[in-house]
This record gives sequence, structure tokens and C-alpha cells, in this order.
Amino acid sequence: MTGTTLDILGIGNAILDVQARAEDGFLAGQGMVKGSMALIDTARAEAIYAAMGPGIESSGGSAGNTCAVAAGLGAKVGFLGKVADDALGQAFAHDIRAAGVVFPTAPLAGGDPTARCLILVTPDGQRTMNTYLGACVSFGEEDVDTALVASASVTYLEGYLFDPPAAQAAFRRAAAAAHAAGRQVALSLSDPFCVGRHREAFRALVARQVDILFANEAEIMSLYEVDSFEAAVEAVRGEVKLAALTRSEQGSVVVAGEQTHVIKAAPATVVDTTGAGDAYAAGFLAALTAGHALPECGRWGSIAAAECIGHFGARPQADLKALVAPR
Repeated sequence: MTGTTLDILGIGNAILDVQARAEDGFLAGQGMVKGSMALIDTARAEAIYAAMGPGIESSGGSAGNTCAVAAGLGAKVGFLGKVADDALGQAFAHDIRAAGVVFPTAPLAGGDPTARCLILVTPDGQRTMNTYLGACVSFGEEDVDTALVASASVTYLEGYLFDPPAAQAAFRRAAAAAHAAGRQVALSLSDPFCVGRHREAFRALVARQVDILFANEAEIMSLYEVDSFEAAVEAVRGEVKLAALTRSEQGSVVVAGEQTHVIKAAPATVVDTTGAGDAYAAGFLAALTAGHALPECGRWGSIAAAECIGHFGARPQADLKALVAPR
């Protein structure tokens, strides 16, 4: 096994995020399920965008956010995801590269425009996402840079990307390339609704090709169709080498074989929950690839998530290296 040039390679939807504040009544009027992620078409995207208040735009997507946060923690990070050759695609590419992330994927020429996610944040900090996938749907096996995968300690796959069939084939190719090079594969389940749509495919992927699994309480219970978090913990224990399961203010539980580590949540004032799980995964993987013990990986994840939810937007606004430094 040759040396690595990247600590983490993320593969996911390359989405330009547009975040705006909204009242609960706006969500109800638009027929949205609070706290969920819905896939929308072009017409719906245009209608919501016209109705929502002023927003903040940034390169996003779940794995994109994880990559940016991990880079902020000092990890060497790359990202694969498809944008169009348009203004939003150029904005995405500039933004993620400016965050210190290698982004080599060629843009889509012709076809659908760059994806965007319209995120409404209610006063309680909950985010409700409406995602137009656009060019993301075109990401396929040919976009998986197997040499780059082989160069990364961990290839991190985003569950949201599982919706287009071509992306599922891309996942399998990336996982095979990673394992052939002796690397690890991580997967984020992303959303309980996503798990519900692809449960059997996710179960097969987790059991056969995933080394590290990230999920929140609702997602892991949905994956295994159990009624308690404790039952889900026992189910995942026998399927992956390592699982990091987040529980909001209850912190997280890291499961590795017979070991179970309970990690406290870092103190936080909730302003906007967008990207909290992404930030946790970033902190955890940045620490793991730096050689830290699992409880320390969980601590980094908790600190990154707390920083994320303490302000509007999914990208870090504080010096994350200073925050995770031992006191």
C-alpha cells in the first residue's frame, strides 16, 4: 500500500446552498414537512425561490460541507461531485476550492443546470431543505477518479447522492477502488427519508462495502426498522467496523466491535441546525485520519457540530483547530 496524498475524499451532490430564514407558517403554506429534505423539480425550485426571503449562497451539499469543515481542521481533502458549466457551477467550484478542498470533477457541458438547495431555517433553528438536483443526477462511474480514491485514507460517500441510479454504480466503483488500495470507505445515511427510499440498497452497501457509518438516531433506526436506539446500536455493531451515531443534545455513540463510547455533546446555542451532521462527520474523520483515539474523534465531531449550529450557515466561522486543541 503506497502512501496517501489525501486524508478524506468526499463524493456527493455538488449543490449551491441558498439559505433564508422563514416562519413555520411559510412552511405550512408551501406544504413542506419541517426538518425534512424534499426533492423538487425546476418549476417548484423557481416557485420556492421566488417566495422565500433574502438568502445566503454558498457551495454546499452534505459531503461538500463535510469536506470544507475537515479542511478547516487541517485535513487534506478532496471532493468529487458534478456541477454544470454555468455561473452557479463556477461559483460552487471557486467556493469549495477557496475552502482548501481539491475539486477536479469536469463540469457538465449542456444538460441540466447546477443543483441548488433551498434551505428554510425556522426560529427554532430547524432546517427544511428543498433540493433541485439538476446536474448532480449526471454523476456516474466515469466521474469516479479511481487514482484519487486510491490516494485517500478514507473515501466518504454521501447518502443523498444515492437517489440517481447512476450514482449508486459510482458508489460501488469508488468503494471497490478504495478497498483494492487498502483504504477505508465511510458512508453517511444523510436523511431518514433517504433511508426509507433506498433501505435495501443501503443495507447491502453497509454490510458489504462500508467500514465507517455515520447516522443520526432516526436514520439508524429506520435502516434496521427497529423501535429503539439501543436495538439499532446492536444491529449495526455486527455489520460495520465503526459506527458514529449522533443524538443531538444527547451527544453521540461510537460503536467499534464490542467497544461502545458515549460522547457528550459540546455546549451550543442552536441558531441553525443546517450541516450539523456533516460537521460532526468532518470532525470525526479529521481526527481519525490524524491518528487519534475514538473518544477524541467523537470529541472533535461534537465540537465541530456545536460550532456549526451556533451560527447561520453550514460553513465554520471560528478557528476549528483552536476549538479542538486540548485545554
